[in-house]
Amino acid sequence: MADDHLHKPITEFIEGRFPDIRLEPGDDIFALGFVNSLFAMELVMFLESTFAFTVPNEALRLDGFRTVLAMAALVKEHAGLVEGSVQP
Repeated sequence: MADDHLHKPITEFIEGRFPDIRLEPGDDIFALGFVNSLFAMELVMFLESTFAFTVPNEALRLDGFRTVLAMAALVKEHAGLVEGSVQP
């Protein structure tokens, strides 16, 4: 998959917090019940520190954090990344 360099660290972070799950990139982590307000902030902080950018206030919408695919898209849009540029 073209965005594996983004999907992998995001998936590993979430699965590290919930070791009994195996997350697919399109799984809705809110619908699955994995996210509360504290974990949502941890996700923001993880993305910002891992991919070296700041999530702008206007991008702090649930839909941007609902799936690994959505988070990868958020990173690509706001961190200006190109495929293969991240090696966390």
